Amino acid sequence: MKMMKQLLAMATIAFATAAQAAPALEAPDVLVKRISQDVIDTAKADKAIQAGDIKRVTELVESKILPYVDFQRMTALAAGRFWRDATPDQQKQLAAEFRTLLIYTYSGALSQIKNETVEFKPLRADPSDTEVEVRSQVNVARGEPVPLNYRVAKTPTGWKIYDINVLGAWLVETYKSSFASEISKGGVDGLIKTLAAKNKALASRPAVKAK
Repeated sequence: MKMMKQLLAMATIAFATAAQAAPALEAPDVLVKRISQDVIDTAKADKAIQAGDIKRVTELVESKILPYVDFQRMTALAAGRFWRDATPDQQKQLAAEFRTLLIYTYSGALSQIKNETVEFKPLRADPSDTEVEVRSQVNVARGEPVPLNYRVAKTPTGWKIYDINVLGAWLVETYKSSFASEISKGGVDGLIKTLAAKNKALASRPAVKAK
């Protein structure tokens, strides 16, 4: 459980790197690198975020992060073959609940950002590629750097992140097994209800102040 919390905390920094719009021709690694420092600095400087204010964190995520993450594709990948069998309404509900779950899950980690810095690796891709992997590492005050990679796809509205790898574990795979388990027990509607219940519990959770 401790390792999972660490993975989620690092993944939060990953999502925070996709925060603002960029020129259409800007390379995906340049985009992520340019934006990441600004968002991390914002999280560090915002007293409400540092205090664990869920409302402030949610506003930050909704306005600066979510527009640049492809939650539809992320949810489809996490649901696997069951996504194709779901109705359009079920897909919409599932994507919405999954997005909300990630917002609440990462809100606590945002308040823990202190002295971390992100170092990016050279991009291994051709200019014509529409899907690339941006590689980086998070440098922490104590301990070894943490590998942090992003799967990014070019869409009609620009580059968007659809998966994140922390310490060798892809975010989508982390949820895929639990999604399959819930669907096998209660179908897609059962998974939606489970996620909704988790979101309700997380919404009522008291804020955790950064130490």
